[in-house]
Amino acid sequence: MVYCQGCPWRCCYCHNPHLLPGRAAGGSAWSEVLGFLRRRRGLLDAVVFSGGEPTAQPGLARAMRDARALGYRIGLHSAGIYPRRFAEVLPLVDWVGFDAKAPFDAAYERITGVRASGEAALASARALLASGVDCEFRTTWHAGFLSPAELERLTRTLAELGVRRYALQEFRASGGAGFRPEGGVVAADLDVLKRRFAQFSLRRA
Repeated sequence: MVYCQGCPWRCCYCHNPHLLPGRAAGGSAWSEVLGFLRRRRGLLDAVVFSGGEPTAQPGLARAMRDARALGYRIGLHSAGIYPRRFAEVLPLVDWVGFDAKAPFDAAYERITGVRASGEAALASARALLASGVDCEFRTTWHAGFLSPAELERLTRTLAELGVRRYALQEFRASGGAGFRPEGGVVAADLDVLKRRFAQFSLRRA
């Protein structure tokens, strides 16, 4: 896993808040990471770019090509923040884990703190599904920031878009960005979700 620094969104439940600033001390240059990958050829199968938001990095496509040239398969964790950059790297990846945070309307802005974030995420989601790249859509959930009704709307929209693999992740307070609600049990109709997607999984906190 390669964790990329920087993310313009400020989701209240962010699990890696230390990766939000565009710059931070103690990071590794890509040349160092590439040297490590050269030494691990034959021992590792894939490189997954995560974050932060990997598409915030202007050198992401080059890094993916470098890793692929060494024989690695490429994975990407993304929230689809930058639709154009996201679409540009899709031909370079073998798998995408896509964070769908809320219905693609004002609810998205409430989660991310950024205007029009739902529009960006929806554009990226459509590009991903059109690409045919293997993918999983997932949502981090707690009723403190996303109501059961909003979760219902989101998952219905995702199913209509053609999402086949979906995971619902209960919020975990550890490592978060200060959001500390009480409770954490998913209050959703899991039978409906199981019928809605070809592959559905629930990840408990």
